[in-house]
Amino acid sequence: MGFTVPPTPEDLHALAEIIVDSLPEAMSKHIGKLQFVIEEFPDDFIQEQLELETPFDVYGVYMSASPAAKSKATSKAVQRDTLYLYRRPILDAWCDTGEDLTQLLNQIILREIGNHFGFSDDEMDMYEEELLLARADALAIG
Repeated sequence: MGFTVPPTPEDLHALAEIIVDSLPEAMSKHIGKLQFVIEEFPDDFIQEQLELETPFDVYGVYMSASPAAKSKATSKAVQRDTLYLYRRPILDAWCDTGEDLTQLLNQIILREIGNHFGFSDDEMDMYEEELLLARADALAIG
């Protein structure tokens, strides 16, 4: 997706779904039917729990619906695994880096899922590379 104006929450939601649908099996098997919530900024509770200096310091938060994963770090009742993506911090990073938005969102989603499930940085880098290669192959075919 190419953007000439800032993407809407709906645009980010659609892009996030495309990215998650293309995750490698080794990663996607952990997430089931992941729900996305796009918010402008993290709420006050999340900012406090993550000890953020500003609401721009986090791009997303993965919250698990698993009873074993529930903790005082979640302020919202989560019925299924949910990835909260924060639009304004993402857009600021997009503008600051000049990176392709799909690539940036891909990194954010991979990192949030990977961190939640305890993947190493090397594993997340490998999955990111797999996604980039798959995307390049799809563009070459299409």
